[in-house]
Order: sequence, then C-alpha cells, then structure tokens
Amino acid sequence: MSAALRIALADDQALVRAGLRALLERQHIEVAIEAEDGQQLLDALARQSVDVVLSDIRMPGMDGIEAMTRLRARGDATPVLLLTTFDDSELLLRASDAGAQGFLLKDAAPEDLRAAIARIAAGETLLQPVSTDPVRARFRFRDEAPPRDTFGEREVAILRLLAGGYSNKEIARTLFLAEGTVKNYVSTILDKLGTRDRTRAVLKAITLRII
Repeated sequence: MSAALRIALADDQALVRAGLRALLERQHIEVAIEAEDGQQLLDALARQSVDVVLSDIRMPGMDGIEAMTRLRARGDATPVLLLTTFDDSELLLRASDAGAQGFLLKDAAPEDLRAAIARIAAGETLLQPVSTDPVRARFRFRDEAPPRDTFGEREVAILRLLAGGYSNKEIARTLFLAEGTVKNYVSTILDKLGTRDRTRAVLKAITLRII
C-alpha cells in the first residue's frame, strides 16, 4: 500500500479547515500542516515538507497567491492547489502567472478534491473551468483576440479534456489516439489561440466560448 499523501492546508476559517481535514483524512490524506494565513503557512513549510499545498486564494493578511509567490522565490517547488469560488475568477490568471499547478472550486465533490490532490502530487496541472458569463466578463479585459483559425470537433474535445487537467497520455487513451497525435493537436491549439501554455489556452477558450 502506498504511503498517504501529506498536505499543508491553509484557510482563514477554522470550521472550513476542520471540515476539509475530516474529509481528507477519511480519504487517507494526511493534513500535516494547518495554517490560517499565508505567513503561517510559509513558516510551517520552512520546518517540514509536504507533497501538496492546498490553500484558499482569499485570506486576510497574506493571501494564497502571495504565499505561493514567496514560496517559489525561496526555491520551494511544492505543488500548490488553490481553492476558489465564483468570486475569485479574476484571480485565476494572476495565480497561474505566480506558478499555481491547479485550481478547484470550493464546492467540488469530495472525490474530485481527492483526485485533484493526487494529480497535482503526481506532477500534473489541473484547471477546473467555470464556464459562466460572469467569468467571461471578468476575463474580457485580458485577451479577446480571435483565434487564428477555426476549431474542429476533435480540437474542441481535446480542449475540454485539457480543462479537466488530463495529461496527453490520458487524452490519448480517452479519444483512442496516439499520444504523439495528441501532442500535435495541443501544439496546434496553442498556436491557434496565440497562447504559450495549456492553462492560458483553456482560459481563453472559455472567454471566447470555444468550450
């Protein structure tokens, strides 16, 4: 049996932390660190390591993004999964720029949270898209340049799987394609959207209503 994943949990609400701890421990994930703000999280991570940092984005004092920025600045590459709500949508690009490996809505199902932590720990990235008009409105100031070409049905399907955090290998298995073929599709998608990475591609695709 593999060792339990160890995480650091940061949220300013004690009841939320208690609920998440109980939920995660039932799924054999050890909460090795609890913190109520970014500074407390950084101090604890300086003393012990974990597999994944699970942090709320919005916290008083030092928020989750600032804590992650400082973590990276001191050379700590521990994967970070940020918890967000619909009201946090304008922070997703900022968090991506700062080096977040993933985002997850706070109302995600327990099994989705567990799967997200496992994926982040394994080195994958995860963006749970929020395909709503308010999100598109918040991203509107960023980049609405039209794509360089139209998207085929297969490319749209791959974009949706990218939004779910699937790796090229998983996409290939799901769509019955060779992994190299998926890699070529992803490169074409990034080129059409004029983006340099998968997260930005998904965010722009949401903005432009491609997915």
